[in-house]
Amino acid sequence: MRYPPLHLARPLYEGLPWLYMACGLAALVASYREIWPRASVFLGLAGTIALLAGVVVWLRRRDYRRMRTRYARPDALSESEEERGE
Repeated sequence: MRYPPLHLARPLYEGLPWLYMACGLAALVASYREIWPRASVFLGLAGTIALLAGVVVWLRRRDYRRMRTRYARPDALSESEEERGE
């Protein structure tokens, strides 16, 4: 059984990298204010990973959009072989 692809609403999809980065920064700030060393280390690692994930997603989307503008038919990049009849 094939399931249709899962799609997010565009505003939510566009805001995800910023949400990741905001959560990462909040966790990093919380790690500096935390009294217990283990919790501080955990929050610091989680914050760094979330911040890095947000930056990576944002850069990947930017590069994809730039690459897509260089083609005459940008929608052809997302077509599968079945849709093209191959």
